Amino acid sequence: MSGAATDPIQQRYLKLEQIRQLGYDPYPYQFEFSHTINQVIERWDGTEGAQLEAEKNRVAVAGRLIAVRGHGKAGFGHLQGAGKRLQVYVRQDRVGEDQYQLYRLLDIGDIIGVEGEMFRTRTGELTVFVDRLELLCKSLLPLPEKWHGLTDVELRYRQRYLDLIANPQVRETFVKRSAIIRELREFLEQEEGYLEVETPMMQPVAGGAMARPFQTFHEALGIPLYLRIAPELYLKRLTVGGFDRVYEINRNFRNEGISTQHNPEFTMLEFYQAYSDYEDLIELSQRMLRRVVERVCGGLEVPFGEVAIDFSKFERLSMLEATRRFWTNGEAPPVQQLLEREGARTALRSLELDPVDGDSWGRMLAQLFEAVAESHLVQPTFIVDYPLEVSPLSKQKRGDPRFVERFELYVAGFEVANGYSELNDPQEQQRRFQQQLEQRERGDREAHRMDEDYLRAMRYGLPPTAGEGIGIDRLTMVLTNSTSIRDVILFPQLRPESGRGEE
Repeated sequence: MSGAATDPIQQRYLKLEQIRQLGYDPYPYQFEFSHTINQVIERWDGTEGAQLEAEKNRVAVAGRLIAVRGHGKAGFGHLQGAGKRLQVYVRQDRVGEDQYQLYRLLDIGDIIGVEGEMFRTRTGELTVFVDRLELLCKSLLPLPEKWHGLTDVELRYRQRYLDLIANPQVRETFVKRSAIIRELREFLEQEEGYLEVETPMMQPVAGGAMARPFQTFHEALGIPLYLRIAPELYLKRLTVGGFDRVYEINRNFRNEGISTQHNPEFTMLEFYQAYSDYEDLIELSQRMLRRVVERVCGGLEVPFGEVAIDFSKFERLSMLEATRRFWTNGEAPPVQQLLEREGARTALRSLELDPVDGDSWGRMLAQLFEAVAESHLVQPTFIVDYPLEVSPLSKQKRGDPRFVERFELYVAGFEVANGYSELNDPQEQQRRFQQQLEQRERGDREAHRMDEDYLRAMRYGLPPTAGEGIGIDRLTMVLTNSTSIRDVILFPQLRPESGRGEE
């Protein structure tokens, strides 16, 4: 930079002072608008060629100035709001000399309000002919170079406000996310009679999932607390108390890695239905997702990358079947081999994967499934028959106690939902918690902890219940054709900025 006169930031501060010298407050308290930009477009667009009557077409509208160009004593600009754009036309003999001086001190990024009459230019563009202009907020930082279509991924995630200004289509992703949540709520409450509740986000025992928690400390109580990894055990306490159909849309926190499918803070829909089993929830999930997809996307086929995902049909495979179907390293191992601990170990080694020392057969089968099958499950597929060892809160499968009555729904190559017939035998639950504690002692940091109060609640009687969690972020990824979870979370977790001071 050659000096203050050419420094774009300094220029904005100088303009700020000039605006004040003209007698204008660059940060006023309000602006009384008659229409939003979107309402203006909805009301008047499509009337090209029609005669606009001035007395019926007066508007007051506000937005961010994203383009400005002057022509002597007149100028055009574009306002943006809610992802829509509207042209404005400012002429000195219309607004007066003072307001035209204000107009000439505006920069791209400033937020303004205008009042005037609607008309169409000779090219047919809907425009406000301004007779009153008000600066609502002076922008002191210029938008990045080439900000139209901002593509710097790191900058987009780190400064989402710039992303939303520069890429209006990003806004649509989050509008659709909101619609997805609204439709899920409506289905559960109006169609299925569920009650929405809230459960603690700070818990004395991190339970309900096999994951590492974030830990904090409560000074007044003098106890450690954990950020919620799942609301499951609290929602089942409510089922014990008589809430037969209960759900929560909740924020969960897991102290794990970050990837295109994982963020340490994420949103889940979790719901529990008494007097039901996992088959009931498989059927409910299909009805619910078909309704949500159709209402949000306008049909049951949605694009994802180079494929179309069809929610009109759902496949069902056991974990064992999926592992064998998608085996690509020669001929798939025989079923009997995969059902034995040493056979599963051999299969892992054939893939050049090392089983964790001391791992059970069930954990090795799950490891095989993740390695060879998950990425191939693009169309909606329910995977069932999970090994007991990886499902400490599920009921054992009727007729085969090696497995549990659990399903996971896979779409686009990743897990979207997880559900099961809930274990409601308190003695068996205590035994499984004890097994998890033993795994923790062997170094498994994700093993489940003992929750004595949950066991006490179970002893009062948990009715036969089925529960399910649906990942809101991942479902939104599928329905918005987003390949990274960061694209559907407004403020994803990122590494701290390095080597950059405050502006």
